[in-house]
Amino acid sequence: QVQLVESGGGLVQAGGSLRLSCTASGRTFSIYAMGWFRQAPGKEREFVAAINWGGSRLIYYADFVKGRFAISRDNINNTVYLQMNSLKPEDTAVYYCNAKRREIRVPEKDEYDYRGQGTQVTVSS
Repeated sequence: QVQLVESGGGLVQAGGSLRLSCTASGRTFSIYAMGWFRQAPGKEREFVAAINWGGSRLIYYADFVKGRFAISRDNINNTVYLQMNSLKPEDTAVYYCNAKRREIRVPEKDEYDYRGQGTQVTVSS
């Protein structure tokens, strides 16, 4: 099993920045990719960004965050980050960290094997 713990959420004004962190523990050797999804009240879960954990280092972003968000990883500490800049009120959601035992194939549709408890991000206008 893999455990994922997110941190870094909070309240920020529009135009501000936050950095989310997600640290994996347990059978981390089984992780091949990690990704961030979000879910706003009354809306479906949506893909935000993902990164392969192995040598390919491929990164994927949802169109609505390109140029504003950046995903990165620290393999030594089994941590993935999501740097969020130029935040907008519509970015308000619970952000979930996910991990999977295979590399990313279809970022928006891949099934993930593990999910964290989520961290709330609120952007005020």
